[in-house]
Amino acid sequence: MASSAYRNGAVRNSSNPKSSSLKSRIPPSQPFSGSAIRRNSSPSFGSAAAAGDDGVPGRVRVAVRLRPRNAEELVADADFADCVELQPELKRLKLRKNNWDSDTYEFDEVFTEFASQKRVYEVVAKPVVESVLDGYNGTVMAYGQTGTGKTFTLGKLGEEDTSDRGIMVRSMEDILANISLETDTVCVSYLQLYMETIQDLLDPLNDNISIVEDPKTGDVSLPGASLIEIKDQQSFMELLRLGEDHRVLANTKLNTESSRSHAILMIHVKRSVTEKEDVNPSDNENSHFVKPFKPLVRKSKLVLVDLAGSERVHKSGSEGHMLEEAKSINLSLSALGKCINALAENSAHVPLRDSKLTRVLRDSFGGTARTSLIVTIGPSPRHRGETTSTILFGQRAMKVENMLKIKEEFDYKSLSRRLEIQLDKLIAENERQRKAFDSEIEKINSEAQNRILEVERNFADVLEKERLKCQMEYIESVKKLEEKMIENQGKHGCNGYIHAKCSGEGPEVIISEDTTELKKQLEKEIHGRKEAEEEVNKLRSQLRQFTEAGAGGDAEILKLQTVLENEVHQKKKLEEEIIILRSQLLQLTFEADQMRQCLERGGFTNGYADLASPMSQINHSQFREPGNGKKTPVASLFEQVGLEKILSLLESDDVNVQIHAVKVVANLAAEESNQERIVEAGGLDSLLMLLRSSEDETIRRVAAGAIANLAMNEANQEVIMAQGGISLLSMTASDADDPQTLRMVAGAIANLCGNDNLQLKLRSEGGIRALLGMVRCGHPDVLSQVARGIANFAKCESRAFSQGIRSGRSVLIEDGALPWIVQNANDEAAPIRRHIELALCHLAQHEVNAKDMIRGGALWELVRISRDCSREDIRSLAHRTLNAIPAFRAELRRLRVEF
Repeated sequence: MASSAYRNGAVRNSSNPKSSSLKSRIPPSQPFSGSAIRRNSSPSFGSAAAAGDDGVPGRVRVAVRLRPRNAEELVADADFADCVELQPELKRLKLRKNNWDSDTYEFDEVFTEFASQKRVYEVVAKPVVESVLDGYNGTVMAYGQTGTGKTFTLGKLGEEDTSDRGIMVRSMEDILANISLETDTVCVSYLQLYMETIQDLLDPLNDNISIVEDPKTGDVSLPGASLIEIKDQQSFMELLRLGEDHRVLANTKLNTESSRSHAILMIHVKRSVTEKEDVNPSDNENSHFVKPFKPLVRKSKLVLVDLAGSERVHKSGSEGHMLEEAKSINLSLSALGKCINALAENSAHVPLRDSKLTRVLRDSFGGTARTSLIVTIGPSPRHRGETTSTILFGQRAMKVENMLKIKEEFDYKSLSRRLEIQLDKLIAENERQRKAFDSEIEKINSEAQNRILEVERNFADVLEKERLKCQMEYIESVKKLEEKMIENQGKHGCNGYIHAKCSGEGPEVIISEDTTELKKQLEKEIHGRKEAEEEVNKLRSQLRQFTEAGAGGDAEILKLQTVLENEVHQKKKLEEEIIILRSQLLQLTFEADQMRQCLERGGFTNGYADLASPMSQINHSQFREPGNGKKTPVASLFEQVGLEKILSLLESDDVNVQIHAVKVVANLAAEESNQERIVEAGGLDSLLMLLRSSEDETIRRVAAGAIANLAMNEANQEVIMAQGGISLLSMTASDADDPQTLRMVAGAIANLCGNDNLQLKLRSEGGIRALLGMVRCGHPDVLSQVARGIANFAKCESRAFSQGIRSGRSVLIEDGALPWIVQNANDEAAPIRRHIELALCHLAQHEVNAKDMIRGGALWELVRISRDCSREDIRSLAHRTLNAIPAFRAELRRLRVEF
């Protein structure tokens, strides 16, 4: 291995040290056996990652790596042998005490100074990376004296020589090679723990990140840290370079580039997997139905920790600020050693809260993560004490066992996407089948129509034949009748002729009379027909005239209606503009009066006489100041225009009109005397309608403010809840980003939180969650309203507990408000701090909440409040509460805290 492989290392060319005898530590009554060695380990470090050789999965795996001698040690220790002797084939090392005595230790793996970076990664870190890909949390940590190669082992980028790549680079290569970027995500945070403050190496301005612990699960998170999504190896390398540039280093006697902080790289992996549902053995074996797969999301985290090296001040030569850094490093490493000792000895108490390092690594030792530790040592006999301490640290860590758990959740989003795809396929298939069905129906209809046409043609032909046949039969019948008539006339012709002759008249006379009579009738009919036609033509002419006259009248009526509608619309618009101008005039007059009075009180009347004179001319008798019992401009507008007219403007189509109207209503609602009239006139309904339907941010903000003013009256609070006001406020809180809008919404909900009768309904309709969700804004005014609402809710809840109306845990604790309350209990802003201190005191008054408050760190805040609160009433309330609750007294006695 080249000397550049370590930051202050060099190639070791000396021969192997002399072997020494194994010092037995077995009692005299026992025979010599393999248990004489300090610790048994598995035959293979990598294969033991899945299940421990001792049958307990999750034991911390420890490997030791020896650094080669550097240039200084080759000169200074030329006449001395190395203080350690490695036996890698047996996974042992011997630590020389002197020339004739040594101690032997056994680890999961022993790496000589010639071990390659690739082999170290594959043996130590790769099993952990594979577990992380399977859904487990994992930790790889380097521990050792300063200058022994920890940063080289973990964080070497290998830009000059790719074989020198460290565990960080190789881990990301394996992760990216085994996931699908289409369904899986990888995000990275890079931090450093410097002087007991957690700093973001990717964002140097973020230099004080807080640690948040889940009070239910105990999981530790750093929500303030930057979380960057990784798409390729190149972007990850750039992040590592950026982090290394911001890491704190110093030049000491032991190391020219000594790390003065603990570097922590967190890799968050989110993978989508499918799991087949269990099949019931009692089901029919011949069933051809396949059980569906359950989509799951596995969320795991790989933590790579490059600890700062422990050092002795007289050897490193640290002084001044570097001395303070060394103290901080040694204290945090000492706290880590105490935790590992407690875990190795199965102690009932593990001091995890002694250092931020142990809090961050809470899951790595004694938690649910698979952990590998690589301890780095140097060969120099001058540092035998530090080498011994490092080896003993690794031996104790091997006794720590973790309970490994896969962290997976049901993937609703994946299932939804899959069902949407299936639905789209079914819709497309249904459309295809429907189209084919329609085509088939059209084909059948066409065939049926063709057959119907053919049948109709055949029927027409048959009908025509029958008609011709009937006509022929009719003609034959007529001929026969005519023949019979002629025959009858021949028989009776003589008798008729004789009779006519006797009467003196012949056949010609009879025929002429009949013809004349027929002509008269015909003329009469023709004359009647002409008269009828003339009458019809006359009626038609009259009808045409009436129709033309009616059409002209309708057009005139329509024209008049259009003009009338335009006039009404113009009048309505003018009325709205008059109201707006009146409002603006009244406001300007009020401001002018205020300016004039300020000038007069300031003694500048003479200098500004010309300015005050026109203002006094504009001032009318109805625009008076409310301080002298006189009416404000808004009140004057209220009386002049009328409340109903102002409320009607809220429904205007003009956004500017709506803005002016809602501002007037909000100002009116600020006075308690107007609130009842506004609610009775339907003003609350109109405000809720604006909050529900308006897309203008100003309208929504002012409407929320008006509702907040109305919510100050207890009688209006129940009306607001009954009309779904809390649901609308909750939706507005989730959609809005403007701090002023959120402040108005938070103020309205905070007012509702002070009503004893609305506690359960507030929670069921999402009011409490909406209030807590608005802390995302971070604006002090919004946070003050949120804190006030929590204090009001806690006070009402406390009264309900004391009166026996309610029992069980606090709703605020169940909804997850306690971490935020504890985090902001000592806020710099006095209003926020005062409200939260009151909320904590009210929550602590009931024994059922004590366990959660102790676990969430609220007990310490109560102790602080009882000592340091600026208000005497809150301080005494906290003190009484600590004395009254047995759980608090017991915990304080256990911690030996006096209050």
